[in-house]
Amino acid sequence: MVKEPKIVIVGCGVVGAVIAYELSGQLAANIVVVDQHRPAQGATGAALGVLMGVISSKVKGRTWRLREASIRRYSSLIAELTAQGYTVPFNPQGIVSLCFDEAQLLRWKMLQVKRQAQGWPLEIWPTEMIQKRCPQVDIQNTQEAQMTAVKAAIYSPADGQVHPTELTHAFIQAAAARGVTFCWQTKVTQLTMQAQHCTGMQTSQGYLAADWVVVAAGLGSAAITQIAHEPLALMPVLGQAMEIQLPAALGDENFQPVINGNDIHLVPLGKGRYWLGATVEFPPETWAAGDILAAEAEGLIRLKKGAEQFISAIAQAEIVKTWSGLRPRPVGQPAPVIKPLDNTDNITLATGHYRNGVLLAPATAQQICQQLREQGVKEKTSEKYRWCQPKDS
Repeated sequence: MVKEPKIVIVGCGVVGAVIAYELSGQLAANIVVVDQHRPAQGATGAALGVLMGVISSKVKGRTWRLREASIRRYSSLIAELTAQGYTVPFNPQGIVSLCFDEAQLLRWKMLQVKRQAQGWPLEIWPTEMIQKRCPQVDIQNTQEAQMTAVKAAIYSPADGQVHPTELTHAFIQAAAARGVTFCWQTKVTQLTMQAQHCTGMQTSQGYLAADWVVVAAGLGSAAITQIAHEPLALMPVLGQAMEIQLPAALGDENFQPVINGNDIHLVPLGKGRYWLGATVEFPPETWAAGDILAAEAEGLIRLKKGAEQFISAIAQAEIVKTWSGLRPRPVGQPAPVIKPLDNTDNITLATGHYRNGVLLAPATAQQICQQLREQGVKEKTSEKYRWCQPKDS
């Protein structure tokens, strides 16, 4: 019997978890996932899970291809997990993005035409439609409020929102049921190289052999790549968010899409609960690798005040909790980084997703599967396919 190759995935945020799930369903391999913490403790744990694919301004090139592939895959992924007994909070009611500048309407109409040609629906709403569908949005028409008045909205019914942490845990359980091994609180301290080939890695729990390595460790990926001629450079960008509670759902309780205004997301959770986020806080110019980037209270104050500009009812909300996290932003190249590591023949990077880790995780996993196929890892036969079994009731 031919021995299955060992694929080691370093990092288990949502990207690493989806890669493990997809690889375990498609390729004949022994898959091990290692993470120096528990799952979803980094950028994933701080994300809001807003899936801005079709509503994105990107209409061509690599960025759009990744977004489109992920949106297409998400519908089947959620269905698969549900069929296998895993419940993942998923909001399929779309995204409403508010426009405060009439000069932007032409660009939006051009985007609508492009998306329709690509087979995706987009609706442009005048203020009357916004008031009908989302009455919680304040349409300000007084002369004094013209600079902040909502002029229109664009609605994408094909986009949505998913709970990042619960999604990650569902993928982990489903992958484990297919035979994937997960090693928590296991830090990779050094990759073992023979010329351009990685034979394994030293970890805090001992040595781990590997035939293929996928680095999906977010900000931790930079340290792992120091063996390369050109190590990966990542900048931490802090994001803060909060959970708020209102006496009841805003607007129509039967239509609760994500609402975006001035890059602030209001994410419905049910029963009057919402996530509000997220800030984008870059490190100071004096920042150096290893420096701590701390959250500042002013960021949350600005966030809430900004949301109140288009939904005034938020001013009465109770803040239930707040949190922050660091997003990995590539330096010197676009996000995300999905490619072989420089001067190695069996290490692949799947990291640096910046603000779109949850959105782009499925497309990233598809690319990793394809790269490993092209490099000789065999597909599973139908007889060997290990479907994930439902959880115990």
